[in-house]
Amino acid sequence: MQHITDTHTHTHTHTHTHTHSSVFFDVLALPIFKQEESNLPADSDNKILPFQYVLCAATSPAVKLHDETLTYLNQGQSYEIRMLDNRKIGELPEITDKMVKSIIRVVFHDRRLQYTEHQQLEGWRWNRPGDRILDLDIPMSVGIIDPRANPTQLNTVEFLWDPSKRTSVFIQVHCISTEFTMRKHGGEKGVPFRIQIDTFKENESEEYTEHLHSASCQVKVFKPKGADRKQKTDREKMEKKAPQEKEKYQPSYKTTILTECCPWPEVTYVSNSPSPGFSTSTHNSFPVAEGCSYIGFCLCVSLLQNLLPTATPQDAQQWLLRNRFSPFCRLFTNFSGADLLKLTREDVIQICGPADGIRLFNALKGRVVRPRLTIYVCQESQQAREQQPKHENGDAAANTFFVYHAIYLEELTAAELTEKIAQLFNISPRQINQIFKQGPTGIHVLVSDEMIQNFQDEVCFVLDTMKDDSNDGYHIILK
Repeated sequence: MQHITDTHTHTHTHTHTHTHSSVFFDVLALPIFKQEESNLPADSDNKILPFQYVLCAATSPAVKLHDETLTYLNQGQSYEIRMLDNRKIGELPEITDKMVKSIIRVVFHDRRLQYTEHQQLEGWRWNRPGDRILDLDIPMSVGIIDPRANPTQLNTVEFLWDPSKRTSVFIQVHCISTEFTMRKHGGEKGVPFRIQIDTFKENESEEYTEHLHSASCQVKVFKPKGADRKQKTDREKMEKKAPQEKEKYQPSYKTTILTECCPWPEVTYVSNSPSPGFSTSTHNSFPVAEGCSYIGFCLCVSLLQNLLPTATPQDAQQWLLRNRFSPFCRLFTNFSGADLLKLTREDVIQICGPADGIRLFNALKGRVVRPRLTIYVCQESQQAREQQPKHENGDAAANTFFVYHAIYLEELTAAELTEKIAQLFNISPRQINQIFKQGPTGIHVLVSDEMIQNFQDEVCFVLDTMKDDSNDGYHIILK
């Protein structure tokens, strides 16, 4: 694949490598990305990277020489990213004739939004139910294998590919840059995003966890055809500048080369010891990560969501941001928690309008939307089973030794149930191979979307876990 990279690409890469480092010291060396300055890639003009990713979209001509390039994209349009093998002869022989995995993400470029990324994405999900931020255009793509889009990670897609073969992946970005800016009176400046690609090879356990290469670029996303208009405006703006002024700006390249960056931080679970509340049952228990328990996590979230009367105006502003009320932060600049809590329903609707007003009033009063389905699950401990007395009424005796956890479902799908059970036990959803429901005469029935949609609300299940020796995963049995 090396022969595809032409002279233009080398020149473009050189420019990026030279200017990239200063940009990412400011943008990515942040607590939210969990990385230190020493982990950043070395700034070497002569360094040849193992892979190169080329986004087939033109860069803006209105970017100064020492700034990172900026590329405009149209919402929902399919854009090709060419995955190129740049390895020298003999480099990384362990991936020869093998697949690698790449994960593509759309993330925020601005520091302010990076700190509130979870809240921003949840707000987007609320306003655009059923939509994704990032999608793969699979029919257009070439050479990708096992493409996946996790329903709970709206801004992430992943796939396998063979570096020795031609590979092009087509992506679609469905969010636009102005959806994350404070609404004023029109003409708001949209926020920039980053498209980042992380590539991994297999480890000894045949899991794609060993990092090989990461690269990213800065983009802005406009409504359909808006990117073309913006590109034309920038070009006309540059044509009007004096020759000496034009020299301060980069030329517009026909493609965008993603520049090397630090890998996206992943949460890895290293503890294989079961938690006290989920001791080993008749088969196996999930490994649970060390740190805050699931119950403690839920309690922390609950405390963050409720606004207290003692909150200062600064605290109130943070609460508004976390709960997706950023357009009204300026209106409530000097309001303390007590001031906001004194507002009546009519007051809030008059200030914010009917839709946002009702949402803000419900948030202030701590009202939550009832989930579509609630189920209760527990995992029986071996100790409790041994201590359980022999009662004729087995159910009554069993309830003495079970601690149940609530799972709230909105989408009523098997994938969502898998995700929620994985969260409960602090494991990856991929470690859960299948979920079965114990049926008549003890048969195991595969849990489907249709079965979940027919569950009774607030039904109780005892979870039994069975190790799958073929891939170190688990089978879940609902009893």
